[in-house]
Amino acid sequence: MTATALCSKRCVPCEGGVAPLTALEAAEFCRQLTGWTITADGQRIRKEWVVKHFDAAMAFFHRIATVANAEGHHPDLHLVGFRNVAVEIWTHAIGGLSENDFILAAKIDELPVERKLPPSPK
Repeated sequence: MTATALCSKRCVPCEGGVAPLTALEAAEFCRQLTGWTITADGQRIRKEWVVKHFDAAMAFFHRIATVANAEGHHPDLHLVGFRNVAVEIWTHAIGGLSENDFILAAKIDELPVERKLPPSPK
């Protein structure tokens, strides 16, 4: 499944009672995304950005919240040092990863974000 195919799907409600993805299944989904990694415990996916400034971080978080609310699937949002943004996603009800996590990640990747530009060469 490609990132485009994941974006075309909707998150389905999960109240538990299903097994999380296996490590192999999660790795296959993660290969379809850019910049997302599976955490060391294998239970979450994570991506980090360096944004232009604090307001850019807050605007990005607001866009993520809008998508997350529409999907009924909510990530953890982290801001450190006013411009270092990280997003972690997992399916809380099953204590691990589900297809929903990768659907939300693909949709987050479609959102605009004001990144910090690297310094210009002299």
